[in-house]
Amino acid sequence: MRISEAASRSGLKVDTIRYYEAEGLVPKVMRGSDGQRRFSQENVDWLTLLFWLRETGMPMKVMQRFAALYAQGDKTIPDRKDILLDHSRLLAKRRDDLDRCDEILARKLEIYEEYLR
Repeated sequence: MRISEAASRSGLKVDTIRYYEAEGLVPKVMRGSDGQRRFSQENVDWLTLLFWLRETGMPMKVMQRFAALYAQGDKTIPDRKDILLDHSRLLAKRRDDLDRCDEILARKLEIYEEYLR
């Protein structure tokens, strides 16, 4: 598929895909006889993963490390798993922090409601 369809399916913008490819985050993308990129489903699955890793705040350096490990093959699965586990722990902490913020805001809103009555 062409880059525009890969962008649509993965959630990334075309420019972001090009940037990620230039940064070495995307496994080899084949090119057609016209020189244009031809994305496989595997490429799109990878781009979708990158989209969500970035959405969850994973730093580019960590994404680059993850992609470099992926390029080295299955022997790096334990290292890649560790990266994702670390990121998952960070997300859990952020969730807890946001829940606490939500509780504080809810209490403040209750106070305002009482005041306005």
